[in-house]
Amino acid sequence: MKQSKYAFLCCLLAFLLMCSCASSANTPSQHTVTLVAKSTETEFWLSVFAGAEAAATEYNLNLNIIGPETEEDYETQNEMVQSAVDDGTEALVFSAIHYDNNAAAIDAAAQSGVKIVAIDSNVDSDAVSTYIGTDNYAAGQMAAQAALERVGGKLEVGIINYDISSANGQERERGAVDTFQKSGRAEITAVINTLAEAGHAQSDTADLLEKYPEINVLLAFNEPTSVGAANAIKELGYSDSVFLVGFDSNVATVDGLQNGSVDALVVQNPYAMGYLGVESAYKLLTGQGSSLAETVDTSTQIVDRENLFSIDSQKALFAFE
Repeated sequence: MKQSKYAFLCCLLAFLLMCSCASSANTPSQHTVTLVAKSTETEFWLSVFAGAEAAATEYNLNLNIIGPETEEDYETQNEMVQSAVDDGTEALVFSAIHYDNNAAAIDAAAQSGVKIVAIDSNVDSDAVSTYIGTDNYAAGQMAAQAALERVGGKLEVGIINYDISSANGQERERGAVDTFQKSGRAEITAVINTLAEAGHAQSDTADLLEKYPEINVLLAFNEPTSVGAANAIKELGYSDSVFLVGFDSNVATVDGLQNGSVDALVVQNPYAMGYLGVESAYKLLTGQGSSLAETVDTSTQIVDRENLFSIDSQKALFAFE
C-alpha cells in the first residue's frame, strides 16, 4: 500500500514538473526596447523617462534608457543606436538631435529589423513607424500669441533658439515669426541660436539684451534656453521691462513665474511622449501597430501667473512626480 502511494506521488510530481516546463516553454520572453533620448539631464527628459518606465511595466517590457550628455551630440546618439542594435534591441524609441545626421543610423537599425518610433524630435527617415510629440509650429504660434495677448503696444521681439539643426526649434521659430508678422504690431529684432545649456543661454541672452536694449519680448524655445534666459533677465534686473515666454517645466522657470523673470511657459507633455512611445513600440512588436506611418500630437498648454496653481497646470508642470 505504501509503495503504491509513493509511486502515485512520484508520478504526480513528474507530471507537475512536466507541466511547469511546458508552461515555461510557452511563456514568451520579454521584448527589449531602447529609448535613445537627446539628453538625460533635464526635467523634461526625467518626465519622458517616467512615462516610458510606466508603459514598460504595464506591457512587461525590458526597457533600456540611454542618451548623450548634451543635446548637440548626435554622433554619440548614432553610436548608441548601433550599440543597442548589436545588443539585440527589438525596437527603438528615438528623439533625434539632428534631423538629417541621425537618419543613416536609424535607417541602418531598421534594416536590421528594429522597429522605430520617434518621440519629441523627428528624424529624416522613412523607417519611422510613429511620431509622437508636439505640433511644434503650433507651439511657436502659441508662444507668440501669449505675448501678443499680454503685452500692449509695439513688440520688439528677441528669439533665443537652440541648435539650428533641430527640426523642433526651427518649426517653433517659424510658427512664432509668422504669428508676430501677421499681428502687424511686432518686429523681430534679433534671433540667436545658442547651446541647449542654461549657462551658455544665459550669457548669450545677456549679450543680446545689452546689444538690443529696445527688446521688450523674449521667446526661448526649450527648457535649458528658457532657464538661461530667465536667469539673465533676473540678473540684469529686467523682469519689469522684458516679457519672457519660455518652454517646458523646470524648477527655475516655475520659480521665475512667481518672481517675475518668466511671464508664460508653453508646457508640453513629455510624460505622454515617453508612455505613448514605449506603448507604440510594444504594439509594433506584437503586430498591433498600423502599417501606415502615424503622427500623434501630444497636448500643449500655456501656464502663467494667473493659472499657475490650477490643478491642470500643476499636473502639466510636475508630471514626472
